[in-house]
Amino acid sequence: MIGIPLIIETPVGAFGNEIVQMIFHAGPVVKLVLVILLGFSIASWSIIFVKYRLFRLANKETETIMEVFWESKGLKKVHAASRDLAFSPIARLFRAGYSELARMQQIQTSLNAEAGSNPSGTDKSSLSQKNLMDHLERSLRRAEIDQVNRMERALGFLATTGNTAPFIGLFGTVWGIMDSFRGIGLKGAANLAVVAPGISEALIATATGLAAAIPAVVAFNHFTQKISALRAEMDIFKADFLSMIQRQLFKEDILPKK
Repeated sequence: MIGIPLIIETPVGAFGNEIVQMIFHAGPVVKLVLVILLGFSIASWSIIFVKYRLFRLANKETETIMEVFWESKGLKKVHAASRDLAFSPIARLFRAGYSELARMQQIQTSLNAEAGSNPSGTDKSSLSQKNLMDHLERSLRRAEIDQVNRMERALGFLATTGNTAPFIGLFGTVWGIMDSFRGIGLKGAANLAVVAPGISEALIATATGLAAAIPAVVAFNHFTQKISALRAEMDIFKADFLSMIQRQLFKEDILPKK
């Protein structure tokens, strides 16, 4: 008779089941490390999804406010359009400048009233114009810093995860290997069948640390690049906004009226 070789197919989920079994058979320290890394991973992915949505909406709304800004002839229309744009840093930057412009108009009105009631040889008009531009520039700079801080919020956790997760996983691996060799010493056996299971259980901690760190590092670099691009757009918008105010300072429709 001709022998027919017996082919044994490995179930598809066998490897995954083996990993689950190794996690259950791991030592308490390795399990604690895995729980910590799982917490890091869940928090990182939550930040990634939230930040991805925020930056996508910010880019979309930034395009909208820039189109309105360049097509509109008055700042009132731009301000009305920017009220519905809650995610764009440029829209927030414009609202901060517009509010400062309204505040300086009130100061200018008070100065004009005081000059009319108490005429003196001092011309306060040029001084108020200089103060307007100085205050407006400071307000825009402060608003830009606030927007950058808002966009960078929670990115530090991604950087921390990328830097520390591999070392936490390595700690779990080293501890698991030490525990495995301790068991080998107690049993007095050192063959591969005895050593391999303990080491494979310990290496899960390193793999989990890398699985938590790699997405966090990639997302951190991606979001940092997005922030740099939006910051450059804010710098350009700030310069254009100040230039527009300076050119049209004496027009009646450039100053917001209460």
